[in-house]
Amino acid sequence: MTAGVLLLRRDAGRAAFYLGPTILILAVAVGGPLVFTLGISFTSASFLGTLKDLSFVGLGNYVEIAGSPQFQRAFFVTLKFVAFTVAVEMLLGLGAGLLLAEQFPGRTLLRVLLVIPWAIPTVVSAITWRLIYAPDFGVLNALLQQLGLIDEYRSWLGDPLLALYAIGIADIWKNFPIVALIVLAALQTVPQELYDAAYVDGAGVFHRFKAVTFPHILGPLMVALVLRTIDTVKVFDIIWVMTRGGPFSSTKSMSMLVYERTFSNLEAGSGSAISFIITLICIAFIVVYVRLLRRQGS
Repeated sequence: MTAGVLLLRRDAGRAAFYLGPTILILAVAVGGPLVFTLGISFTSASFLGTLKDLSFVGLGNYVEIAGSPQFQRAFFVTLKFVAFTVAVEMLLGLGAGLLLAEQFPGRTLLRVLLVIPWAIPTVVSAITWRLIYAPDFGVLNALLQQLGLIDEYRSWLGDPLLALYAIGIADIWKNFPIVALIVLAALQTVPQELYDAAYVDGAGVFHRFKAVTFPHILGPLMVALVLRTIDTVKVFDIIWVMTRGGPFSSTKSMSMLVYERTFSNLEAGSGSAISFIITLICIAFIVVYVRLLRRQGS
């Protein structure tokens, strides 16, 4: 018993020795800016003032933000964007991963082509889709008119009801491949013997997926869900390039509001408060997903 305890302590010491530098770097690189942002969010910090003008306002910035119609609108715009894009990305990624795991001619080429949208820089992708949606010479308008689906060219990014979903489609096109790749990698770990046994038992395609495939890819799927949700909650670049938050703030996300408060209005305290709210939202999603995953595992 004593030898076992000593062995565990030795292993713990080795783990601390090897992980210590990594934990220290993460604490400085991630924890430092996070604590600094949190501290600034409780002050009246502004780029127009000096340190002498800095004063402690407590939760004043958070109270002002919570009652701000701009923040409330940006909050619901962000949630709508997250719900639409993440749901579609997960479904498309799951379908594409399952398809590319099958044996058929040209599978390798399709796997290579799948990576291209994800590998393209977001700014380049956003500019490309903005040209596709162009109201006067856009490919989408030309195609839909040729098919007889519309009578005249439309301004997809100029319509407050359609702009957010148009950006969402561009985001889905770029990011669903990463979900597909995670699913595809997870499928490689499923033992073929389980499929053979299920097939012998007479299980159909749906039952094989439910009993064999899904339990093995659930963990990686949850990881993909967490990554995509966090990335979408703090979305900024693709919206900034395509619409700058317009028309009429219908596509202005919380991250864009951070930029507006901090660099346009020069209100560093208010911008930091919104940034920390975004961080808390991301943490809340992570906690929910982890609990769901543990419940599923039990």
